[in-house]
Amino acid sequence: MQVVATGTLIFLIIGGVGVGVLALALLGAEVFTFGHPDVDGPLSLEAVAGFAGAFGFGAAIVNELLGGRTPGMIAAAVAGGAVAAVPTGWLATRLARAARNMRTDATPTRDHLVGAVGLVVTPVPADGYGEVRVRLAGQPVKLNARADNPIPVGAQIFVVEALSETSVHVETY
Repeated sequence: MQVVATGTLIFLIIGGVGVGVLALALLGAEVFTFGHPDVDGPLSLEAVAGFAGAFGFGAAIVNELLGGRTPGMIAAAVAGGAVAAVPTGWLATRLARAARNMRTDATPTRDHLVGAVGLVVTPVPADGYGEVRVRLAGQPVKLNARADNPIPVGAQIFVVEALSETSVHVETY
């Protein structure tokens, strides 16, 4: 049975805690923020967690390779962990900043429904509501629909007006 050195075990625990905190930080858990949560300073949580994870695992690897039983070997393991940790902390900061500042499309509103083309999925009577399916921002959306004239199932329609977020006025296309 092989026994793990105490230094290696401590380094593995440091690495595991760092990776766990990094995962929480990247998933958006802002419970461990340094200072104000909206301030992106030089020491973000992602940088500290990435540094700690890489430091712990890097130092554990070096410690096991050297057989870290003396203080000098453990110091060398710490140096090896730091060599692995600095670029990892920098990379974690860059990736987290890129993810936070990523541009996204605007959220579609009911104004985007006007002009959409779709199909009738439930007949639209002249005096009530039926259902239509249109594509909004590339996604199929099922809406309640009114029309001036009855429209049968399967007919192509054109959205003339958005009456609300979930209902539209349509005409045949």
